[in-house]
Amino acid sequence: MITTGIPGKGRTHTGVAVLGTGSYLPARVVSNSEAAAPAGVTGEWIARKTGIVRRRRAGPDQAASDLAVAAGRAALADAGVDPADLALIMVATSTPDSPQPPTASVVADRLGAAPGTAAFDVNAVCSGFVFALTAAERMLGDAAPGYALVVGTDVYSRILDPTDRRTAVLFGDGAGAVVLGPAPAPGRGLLAGRLAGFGADRGLIGVPAGGSRLPASADTLAQGLHWFRMDGRGVREFVETRLPEAVRSFLADAGVTPGDLAGFVPHQANGLLLADLADRLGIPVGRTCTTVEEYGNTGSASIAVTLDRAARAGRFSPGDLVLLAGFGGGMAIGLALLRW
Repeated sequence: MITTGIPGKGRTHTGVAVLGTGSYLPARVVSNSEAAAPAGVTGEWIARKTGIVRRRRAGPDQAASDLAVAAGRAALADAGVDPADLALIMVATSTPDSPQPPTASVVADRLGAAPGTAAFDVNAVCSGFVFALTAAERMLGDAAPGYALVVGTDVYSRILDPTDRRTAVLFGDGAGAVVLGPAPAPGRGLLAGRLAGFGADRGLIGVPAGGSRLPASADTLAQGLHWFRMDGRGVREFVETRLPEAVRSFLADAGVTPGDLAGFVPHQANGLLLADLADRLGIPVGRTCTTVEEYGNTGSASIAVTLDRAARAGRFSPGDLVLLAGFGGGMAIGLALLRW
């Protein structure tokens, strides 16, 4: 477990803040009825079990980098930062364009980042954006003042078995991004972060084949080992068992109560799960930010997309406390506390 920004738990906060946000969702809308048919369920069943109404799908010519570039451009424009001024680009994804090169390298080139700009990927599955955000904040704090672009992007439609109702009805494609830089005022910015892994539970989520353990072959394709698989019940038990205590401990160490939060931005895994989670944590009604109804579970993009939509809707005011909570494959939990 890594904890940063809390007195006695790591280096103190150095004034790095979110200066701009952006997101991109593909144009194609997939209704519940369209997703339901191959999976052998109904649109009503999907809505009742997940709270999802529709999701987006990338076009055949769109990869993770295409979505990331669009979201990155929006965030840079919102922050008023030129790509050439970026010191760092981090892309959180578990559906990269290809195993090599890093998708971040593609994003850096297409955005027009300066030669020499550090660019690399982070894979912590659905927690990836918070992991990348926390790492980028530390790196900026340890270096000369500069700017970082942090993107979460996933194209899960490429790895979903359309007949698997446990996964096919949940996921959508999308990208979200933030620009980090010097905080506009003392006490603003990323106040604290906590990253934790639970490798013994790694079997709950995964894509078995396509790596060095099970290289792609006719046999792995025939067995469907390149599809994304998830133990839905096991994941829910993990979230219900691990996440509330992790959040309570993190907030207590930061000297914050759930009632102090103006915004709670969790990973958009399942609408019913999020409602239950907010209730367990004592988050006041109306302070949980969601996009799962419209976009489904967009993997590492979900928190960044939801943060962007909330910010653009005027959900946060300067000085508000906002909690980001990521959880997903690995298994992993990533938490970040921001003062807007």
